[in-house]
Amino acid sequence: MLKTRNNSKIIKMMFMKPICLIAARRGSKGVPKKNIKPIGGKPLIAHTIKSSLESKIFSHVIVSTDDNEIAKIAKKYGAKVPFLRPKKLATENASMDKVIEHAINKLFSLGYDFDVLVNRDCTAPFIRISDIKKGVSLLNRKKNDLVAAVYKTHLNPYFNMMESGSNGFLKFSKKTKKCVTNRQDAPIVYQLTGFQIINVPRFLKYKKIYMPRILPIEIPSKTGLMIDNELEFQIADCMFRKR
Repeated sequence: MLKTRNNSKIIKMMFMKPICLIAARRGSKGVPKKNIKPIGGKPLIAHTIKSSLESKIFSHVIVSTDDNEIAKIAKKYGAKVPFLRPKKLATENASMDKVIEHAINKLFSLGYDFDVLVNRDCTAPFIRISDIKKGVSLLNRKKNDLVAAVYKTHLNPYFNMMESGSNGFLKFSKKTKKCVTNRQDAPIVYQLTGFQIINVPRFLKYKKIYMPRILPIEIPSKTGLMIDNELEFQIADCMFRKR
């Protein structure tokens, strides 16, 4: 077949490996130094780096951090830290949208070539390699903006979640036309997890992770566990011990 510039571009896009991004800032109010706290025999971030590398589907596993200690540990376990994140993007109020936008633009400026970015939260260390591969494959097969890993949750705004109204009284967060008397009759809702596969060109258009066309990849709730407090650290540590 005659090779043309357009053909070469299409072939390049088909075989371009995604990049994995793991954002890990220094500050953490709930658990001090959470992202590098030892668990299962390693710093927390090391587990996410390890499974990302073992998947063998990424051209690079990148850590975005503002902290030299985290950067040193990330490099020790095989990740690359080609830049340090600005302090203004490492506060508790900094949005993940801005963190990802900064990382994408910085990587492009450094010569990295990619059109799919897998965003992994280092506080979700139990995401399986099979989930990563399935999610990337789903994004590549379908013309969508994002694949988000989710699981069905028993906490449901149509049935057992309430919020405070303007009059100070509680009300259900969501309503349906038909009265919901048991959880099985409520619309299914999903819990987001720390794992998204992002269509980079679409992200740069919308400047946000959760764009209009989102496909789910459903995972078990224990796989999607995110560690944000001491109790969840204890639960995760027990899970690592039972492996």
